[in-house]
Amino acid sequence: MSEFTVAPLLKTPTVAVWDLCCPGHGEHAHAEDCVGATHLMFPYRGLYVRQVGEDAAVAEAGQVLFFNAGEDGRIVHPVPGGDASLAVRVDEEMLRELAPPALLREGAALAFRQPRLRIDPRAQALVALLRHSLRENIAESLEAESLALTLVQRSLGPRTSHAAGASLGRQRLVDRTKLVLASDLSRRWALDEIAAEVGVSPVYLTQVFKQVEGLPLYRYQLRLRLARALDLLAQYDDLTQLSLDLGFSSHSHFSAAFQQAYGRSPTEFRQSALQR
Repeated sequence: MSEFTVAPLLKTPTVAVWDLCCPGHGEHAHAEDCVGATHLMFPYRGLYVRQVGEDAAVAEAGQVLFFNAGEDGRIVHPVPGGDASLAVRVDEEMLRELAPPALLREGAALAFRQPRLRIDPRAQALVALLRHSLRENIAESLEAESLALTLVQRSLGPRTSHAAGASLGRQRLVDRTKLVLASDLSRRWALDEIAAEVGVSPVYLTQVFKQVEGLPLYRYQLRLRLARALDLLAQYDDLTQLSLDLGFSSHSHFSAAFQQAYGRSPTEFRQSALQR
């Protein structure tokens, strides 16, 4: 049984936010602190699989997972190293206002139809900004509430999110590919190496991955690395070392990719999140 570390970061009548860290051993239920109401889970480090009945959803940075109230799910850790997520619970009436009707199940109880959506890089940056600013006691409640609501709205927006759509076989192929990449985030994989690991041709893999995830395989791996950078910025004084540890060829390559994804340099982001 894994033991969660659950850090409450914010609790107001409108929004509650927790930082959840798990060592990544075995199989377990969701953290009790967050159950009882439908909420959104934003993984930002590592990878896990959430199983609800016979359905499974791979959870990694760049996703939002929907944990519906009363849903009995299990968490499985196929990749060592542990994982961490930011849990956000919004007042039910407000969440209904923010969520497009197409995402919600019919009925009186508030529940999402899909297990997850892919979010865009700006939403990823909001996850990091919200977490860092709350952990460092930089953001006051009003600002944190606004950030959280902006994050939820952007994560549910049809122009800034993507729902996976494919056959079960193709989805499982993509999930296996994610596990391969997550096993060594800094490795500079060749396409044929990844394809050999999952047992398909490189051409087929690239076609299926883009269809299911809505972005090319290489860009998916880049976003994983950049998401890890968002997590680690507070721990590194030397950004060149951070870029090399994440598998980038140079600091300039890392900085340019970060700027393109998040609209600001790593230094600017660190200042806005940690040094106001």
